[in-house]
Amino acid sequence: MELRVIGAPMDLGADRRGVDMGPSAIRYAGLSDVVDSVGMSHDDAGDLPVPRPEGRDPNAERPEGGNAKYLRETRWVCRRVESAVADAIEEGSVPLVLGGDHSVAIGSVNGAAQKQDIGVLWLDAHGDFNTPSTSPSGNVHGMPVAAMLGRGVFGDMSWANADIDEENVAMVGLRDIDAEERTAIRDSEVTAYTMSDIDSRGLVPVVEDALDAALDGVDALHTSLDMDFLDPDEAPGVGTPVRGGVTYREAHAAMELVAETGALSSMEVVEVNPILDSHNRTAELATELVASGLGERIL
Repeated sequence: MELRVIGAPMDLGADRRGVDMGPSAIRYAGLSDVVDSVGMSHDDAGDLPVPRPEGRDPNAERPEGGNAKYLRETRWVCRRVESAVADAIEEGSVPLVLGGDHSVAIGSVNGAAQKQDIGVLWLDAHGDFNTPSTSPSGNVHGMPVAAMLGRGVFGDMSWANADIDEENVAMVGLRDIDAEERTAIRDSEVTAYTMSDIDSRGLVPVVEDALDAALDGVDALHTSLDMDFLDPDEAPGVGTPVRGGVTYREAHAAMELVAETGALSSMEVVEVNPILDSHNRTAELATELVASGLGERIL
């Protein structure tokens, strides 16, 4: 199989600038060489166009009863991500989307789900379960899970609402969740594991259970890796760092378990912010974790 790299240099979903340089940083960190080392052929499709925020009204398309900044531009980008991911899968490739902020996952998941039943493994410090009516900030990178599940006003947005079941979404690594978001996650059918679960049970059994839930009754897996899944001591260059994340080795173990399923059909790596990084180490780690997700092992 061939890996198709798709850059999505999007930073409209977040308050802090810099994640738009994430795709370039990951490539510069040696992504091509890492994929070669796995023995997988690859094709880099380049970066998709993304509107710049300068001169744009973030509230030009304000949803009724809520706030979602740059919603019009986010829809425009996500439709293009969706098309690129769907085309890659149709042509027999595994798409790897390089973000950008996590709002691009709305497009990735919609593209992956176009012609197959998928489950989603969400590796993230944040729940990303807000809607425009519950989000304290209006930043769409805190909404992609709610969007792809059609929750709230997203239910009327065909570009956001993917054809996936809540029972096939599993989140791991949560440790920074808003109050209304917490209630929504608890009341949903999504499987959610916090860092406390990892502390008490260990990462491997938690991720194994998460994968079992994500893949129950489906054939393919989409893995969404937000680099703030890791502790900031390991990955300092992220858009919204949160203390208390997984270690370097735990992150590799999680991605190795993804590869062992044999079901990975699409993946994204998001929220790498070179401005906040040290010697591009977060982007370098991102490339290593991609390799583990594609099957690289120590022996």
